[in-house]
Amino acid sequence: MNGNLYERLCAHADPESAFARQAGRGVITYAALRARSAQYANALLDLGVKPGDRVLVQAEKSAEAILLYLGCLRCGAVYVPLNPAYTIAEVEHYVGDAQPRVIVCSPGRVAAVLAVGQRLGVEHVVTLGGAEHAGSLAERADHCDANCPSAECDAADLAAIIYTSGTTGRAKGAMLTHGNLAANAYALKACWRFTPQDLLLHALPLFHIHGLFVAVNVTLAAGASLLVLPGFDVDAIVQNLPAASVYMGVPTHYLRLLQDRRVDHELAAQVRLFVSGSAPLLPETHAEWLSRTGHSILERYGMSETGIIASNPCGGERVAGTVGQPLPGVSVRVVDPDSGAPLPTGHPGMIEVKGPNVFVGYWRMPDRTRAEFRADGYFVTGDVGAFDARGYLRIVGRSKDLIITGGFNVYPREVEAELEAIAGVLESAVFGVPHPDFGEGVTAVVVACSALGADAVLAQLKQRLAGYKCPKRILFAAELPRNAMGKVQKSVLRGQYAQLYQPAHVPRSVQS
Repeated sequence: MNGNLYERLCAHADPESAFARQAGRGVITYAALRARSAQYANALLDLGVKPGDRVLVQAEKSAEAILLYLGCLRCGAVYVPLNPAYTIAEVEHYVGDAQPRVIVCSPGRVAAVLAVGQRLGVEHVVTLGGAEHAGSLAERADHCDANCPSAECDAADLAAIIYTSGTTGRAKGAMLTHGNLAANAYALKACWRFTPQDLLLHALPLFHIHGLFVAVNVTLAAGASLLVLPGFDVDAIVQNLPAASVYMGVPTHYLRLLQDRRVDHELAAQVRLFVSGSAPLLPETHAEWLSRTGHSILERYGMSETGIIASNPCGGERVAGTVGQPLPGVSVRVVDPDSGAPLPTGHPGMIEVKGPNVFVGYWRMPDRTRAEFRADGYFVTGDVGAFDARGYLRIVGRSKDLIITGGFNVYPREVEAELEAIAGVLESAVFGVPHPDFGEGVTAVVVACSALGADAVLAQLKQRLAGYKCPKRILFAAELPRNAMGKVQKSVLRGQYAQLYQPAHVPRSVQS
């Protein structure tokens, strides 16, 4: 049996049923999906792509981009998605690390990306636009055969590399196999009771596991349909939600929707499932959504390296403030971080996970891979949590210095490195504190030797970092708090500025 993820996900669907709908594109049936993804596979083969070659994609969200993803799977390529908001400096790092045979970018960025590709020895830089048949790769695919036998893949063969930022430097690539992604898709299909009759309103990005490997792969596994939006927009959600049966979002989405009076029981009457992930959902948000719509949001827990690990039940009680129970076939334990000894119920400790969903390691980082796995194969997540008496998992913190803002991961060390590259900045500390809209607000305290202003610092950062990584507030201080060993005490800063983003709180040291 061919273990290719495309074959695992797409072979069973009714050819005449709808796969995706997108404004300006009409309906894409599963028959059209098979034909167009074959054309993309053949276009990549024409460019010399062989099984195992990386195809790096930094393109705007569209149904066409999903078909390209499937084309990559069909020809055995390793799909490497990047956030379209990444700057050219950031893209250069990923290109140098992944060493793709082909880069696919938006038409408007081709000149800058081509320069990077030429400098780093990439054979082909092609484009893909958001509209149907837009971009040089789409045009090439138009002339390719609409039939393509899927490459023979073992479940252990790489399907994708998802870059996830490191706490001590630049991003590292999590290697996900065809088997990893198939196992997670089918486990979620069963747990969330997806059927061919479901229509998922898709407002998530496609470079993130939530929007791609959860939303898209689960839809494909069920032979269900997507209604593809370019991004999150309250008016578009309100307009399209009555036609949907499932909506997946991040906590910020639900907070924004609750600010709109049109969101009520009637609007959500046809929806059977609301899912939240990528960041913790406040119990208050859970309660207000239930009151306003009559629906209890299903919260789940996952990460780039593992896909979804645990989920509140589709049919049972969804407990606010928890991420539910481990998926079938996934083993989760809470241990003492130093000894590795299992901890009893109710005692917080390091969360470790093992199962067919867990990645095989970090791309070209064998030492880091070994450091992240226990001898018995459990992956050390870096998250701290505890099980309650019913087996529901509660995430209580993170051992890694991670900020989750609006559903996106930001690692302070990357931001600090860019801050400290600015003339006049001596040192900096970047950390997250509670934010009523984004969950956590990226915040920086800077020690400077000259009269720098926050606006000037922020303007330079925005040239080198995606917008969501840039601090929402930049504060200046004479020195950073340190312990006896000279280590910066970010816990002190978090406590000092815990109320920074609360209404009417305007600290004197804020410069922006």
